[in-house]
Amino acid sequence: MGKTVVLVYSGGLDTTVCIPLLREEYGFEHVVTVTVDVGQPREDLADAAERAKILGTEHYTVDARAEFARDYCMPAVKANADYEGYPLSTALARPLIARKAVEVARSLPRVDAFAHGCTGKGNDQFRIEFMLRTLMPDVPIIAPMRERNMTRSEEIEYARARGVPIHQSSEKIWSIDENLWGRSIEGGRLEDPSHAPPEEIFKWTRSPQEAHFAPQVIELTFEEGVPVAIDGQPMAPLALIEYLNQLAGDHGVGRIDMMEDRMIGLKVRENYECPAAVTLLTAHRALEALVCTRDELRFKAEADRAWAELVYAGLWLDPFKESLEAFINKVQERVSGKVWLRLFKGSASVIGRESRWALYDAALASFDDKTFDQSEMSGAVKAHGLPARLYYQLKQRYGA
Repeated sequence: MGKTVVLVYSGGLDTTVCIPLLREEYGFEHVVTVTVDVGQPREDLADAAERAKILGTEHYTVDARAEFARDYCMPAVKANADYEGYPLSTALARPLIARKAVEVARSLPRVDAFAHGCTGKGNDQFRIEFMLRTLMPDVPIIAPMRERNMTRSEEIEYARARGVPIHQSSEKIWSIDENLWGRSIEGGRLEDPSHAPPEEIFKWTRSPQEAHFAPQVIELTFEEGVPVAIDGQPMAPLALIEYLNQLAGDHGVGRIDMMEDRMIGLKVRENYECPAAVTLLTAHRALEALVCTRDELRFKAEADRAWAELVYAGLWLDPFKESLEAFINKVQERVSGKVWLRLFKGSASVIGRESRWALYDAALASFDDKTFDQSEMSGAVKAHGLPARLYYQLKQRYGA
């Protein structure tokens, strides 16, 4: 057997073009393709396996959906994971995909290199290579798209010239990435920030105009920061996410059109569909606001932001991430209760919340109750802002 390369294989344009490139330009006789199922459409997985067969690779499809939902999406809920308005759907999956590729590589008698289809402009090159180098540091990594500086149009022409089966064309050139936590669409005319995305790019969400005309109220139950039931029906993470993607998507919830700052500094236009993620993060934040102190919420907002930035960068095994999770998980011990949301025409609005850990007392907060003796506040109000008042007086006196 000749040289062996393990290709992290999505079945899309970039990774499919990599297969003949690895043989023709890099001299690999044995190409092993690994597709990791993190919630892609069944037909996409079947297409990837069929393309791999046509192109003569040794192909593996690894089902990692339950693991992704439990060990990646649920920690993201606890951390209110959000990068500039993006719920980190693609970023969350990349470390797991790379980890599974390593598991396949370790099962083979010989591996001379890893390969992936990431370009030199995107974030995934950092995410995937970090995990590969961390888990198998002695195996070199090849990135044909980056190394050959190929454009998407050049890839399409290369594939056509060699009879490589692809779906892309110069008219529908956008790139789509999909997993349980979200769906991203980019490329083509979508790269123009002024171009309104065509309705045909959306698959998970109805437009607000076509969404249900009647609102729907749902009840989400959380235990220690993790959603465990919908409308009283217990669900495992995988089933819960899949159900919410369908339900919230039918109400048009989860469309995101944003300008995103990539890791290398490029500002790009991105379109996302994340119905379950948007719904769960909205509910989780509402429950935290009920049970956490002001200082906890303020500090956790910083911890959440730092956690999201590490995940966006693909640094899943960074010690700082572990340290942040120690604090986040401690706070989550009290984030248990129920949240009610109204799904309607593209919005998921919180309309109620309850918890045994609620730091809220109706009698203390009410203007029509005397449990809280307001007269006792006189001294506190007099002392409020004393240093600032003294500073202002000195400033007036000395004209500073």
